[in-house]
Amino acid sequence: MKWLWIIVLGFVVIIGVIFACGAMLPVAHVASRQARFRKSPEAVWAAIAREKTFRDGDVNYEVTESIAPRKLVTRIADKNLPYGGSWTYEISPDGAGSALRITENGEVYNPLFRFVSRFITGHKATIDNRLRDLAKQFGESVNIED
Repeated sequence: MKWLWIIVLGFVVIIGVIFACGAMLPVAHVASRQARFRKSPEAVWAAIAREKTFRDGDVNYEVTESIAPRKLVTRIADKNLPYGGSWTYEISPDGAGSALRITENGEVYNPLFRFVSRFITGHKATIDNRLRDLAKQFGESVNIED
C-alpha cells in the first residue's frame, strides 16, 4: 500500500511540475514554415482556398482575408476551445512553381496543453502536416523549411 501512495504522489508531483512549467510559458506563439511546390500559385491557391467559413473536425474556421492567389488568412471561430489563433497562407511564384509559407499566430490557454504544444508536439507540427498533405495531394515530395 505504501508503494501505491508513493506512485500516486510521484504522479501528482510530475503533473504539478508540468502544469507549473506550462503556466510560465506565454499564451501566444508564432510558428512559420515554408515548402516549395511544382504547382503554380493558382493551383496552390485552389487547393487551400475554401468558403468564407469551413470546418475541420470539431473546429470551425473563418476566412478573415483573401487575396487570390497570394494570401489567405483564416482564424478559429470557436471561442470555447483551449486554443485559438490564425493561420496566414502566403503564396509566391518560385521558378516554374510556387512557395507556400504558413504562419500560425496561436494562443494556447490551458497551461497543460501549452506545455504539450511547446515541448512534446511542437508548435510547427500541424503546419508540417498540412504542407505534407498538400504535397501528397499534388503527387510531390516536400522539403519543409523554416
